[in-house]
Amino acid sequence: MSELNEPKPSRLEPYPLPRRSFLSIAAVGSFFTAIGVALAGALRLPGPAVLPGPVRRFKIGHPDEFAVGSETRVEEANFFVFRDSVGIYAISGICTHLGCTVSRTAGGFDCPCHGSRYGADGEVSRGPAPRALPWLEVGRAADGQLVVYADNEVPEGTRFKV
Repeated sequence: MSELNEPKPSRLEPYPLPRRSFLSIAAVGSFFTAIGVALAGALRLPGPAVLPGPVRRFKIGHPDEFAVGSETRVEEANFFVFRDSVGIYAISGICTHLGCTVSRTAGGFDCPCHGSRYGADGEVSRGPAPRALPWLEVGRAADGQLVVYADNEVPEGTRFKV
């Protein structure tokens, strides 16, 4: 008789979900989410994690354009090109401390950011720079022009003989 007196549930009211059923659905959802994330990570593995940037090569002109004793700053690549009696060489214009642009002085190079000083050959004369300015590889292109490879460091004192 009590069944007759109970109000009939409305079709618009949701069916109550027991706690045990909710936890089962959450566990299954977590399982498939973990499988999906693991699969996405596994599919990424064959590709490289870091893509290489463009090769930084700069043609700076023919060797006869550089007189003995000359120095030239190449602004777009941030390096200096020098010619002495032995040959042509390039020194980076980027401070080895935090990457600021160094300026050329009579005695070498100065970093305006934190006060590092470098000698004429790029050696650190006052910190906080941890190492000398890198010397960059100089070569010759097929058309006879000089090329500076801004990503290739060479030992200090390395010159391209003309």
